[in-house]
Amino acid sequence: MLAHGWPWSSFSWHRIIPDLARRYRVHWYDMPGYGRSDKAAEQRTSLDVQGKVFAEMLAHWHLERPMVVAHDFGGATTLRAHLLHGCDFERYVLMNVVAMRPWGSEFFDHVGRHVDAFLGLPSHIHRAVVEAYIKGAIVNDIDSGDFEKLVEPWLAEEGRGSFYRQFAQADEKYTAEVEQVFGNITCPVKIICGKDDPWIPLERGKALHALIPRASFETLPGVGHLPQLEAPALVLERLNAFLSRDGED
Repeated sequence: MLAHGWPWSSFSWHRIIPDLARRYRVHWYDMPGYGRSDKAAEQRTSLDVQGKVFAEMLAHWHLERPMVVAHDFGGATTLRAHLLHGCDFERYVLMNVVAMRPWGSEFFDHVGRHVDAFLGLPSHIHRAVVEAYIKGAIVNDIDSGDFEKLVEPWLAEEGRGSFYRQFAQADEKYTAEVEQVFGNITCPVKIICGKDDPWIPLERGKALHALIPRASFETLPGVGHLPQLEAPALVLERLNAFLSRDGED
């Protein structure tokens, strides 16, 4: 089961899904408010909602103990599903995840306080904001078509509204609720961090590892916040080694 983050979508996994699908039955979806999912104006898409929806998706697909790979706020989403909603995982990968306080940036906070002003931006300025925001996460060149697909869901009117509402609905209380029980994680865990992540410094990954001491920990040198598109072959190598039943615990 693959869990994407913000401001991505299930498309962010497309370079690793074919290889994983040769070994496993792979499930993925666009979280509410992202990708091709509904983006209604009154919709709540905060981390508490995403954790419940992830649990509901596992139930819908009858996945009792899936192997889970989470990226960005997919980390907080799946941690809530596991620790608060009773979802059992067989193996669990946390890659460049939002999982513990503090998170966000000055820009993140600013947009969250002034959503209406950003909603009024002309279309070409809005596109420039989205493109700049996404580029700020990446330290390696990625395929131009891949980049356009990351930007595309946020350009239509409903996408524009959903993009800025994500900033407004972000709240550290949803990670605070699970930080104190990280020690209750019941499955083998691997933490992977792009060493040059501009959004989540490596020190945050090390701090997460300190709270989940039984987890294995690995950095990806020269990789930013989006390893699955920046270095898909390297990510697949690490995932296949860990997810194998003969892999590390």
